Amino acid sequence: MALNVGDVAPDFKLKSHALEEVSLSDYKGKKNVVLLFFPFVNTSVCEKELCSTRDGLSHYDSLDAQVLAISVDSPFAQKLWAEKFNFNFPLLSDFNKEVAPKYEAWHDVFVPGKLDFNGVAKRSAFVVDKEGIVKYAEVLDNPGDEPNYDAIQEALKNLG
Repeated sequence: MALNVGDVAPDFKLKSHALEEVSLSDYKGKKNVVLLFFPFVNTSVCEKELCSTRDGLSHYDSLDAQVLAISVDSPFAQKLWAEKFNFNFPLLSDFNKEVAPKYEAWHDVFVPGKLDFNGVAKRSAFVVDKEGIVKYAEVLDNPGDEPNYDAIQEALKNLG
């Protein structure tokens, strides 16, 4: 069953790249949240996506939104990557692979026949409003595609 616009976003509690515990409910009633699931640190499309997000963070701030980026990498790998690229938003580790499946942002087998990695996050974007309701959902099957940044920002603007 797909997670759709209008659904309650599944809450979670994950370790950040700074080893701090972060939950979606931390932002309830305070900020809108943009969840960006991505496959792996140190990969070209993920680097492009998160650097673009970093460079456009003021747009998200102006729309009262907190960006949280989630992958199955360890927080230690995420920390090195965050430091390398000066990411100014939390990278969250779904190392135990509990959150991405709840959002159906999940490859059972990542790049079948070539990599065959089991349980990797699909590149996905969700906008969750201050009440914890999904207002935008985009789950991409092709890991080479990036989310529709304009649509994400439009969804945030509509939250006014």
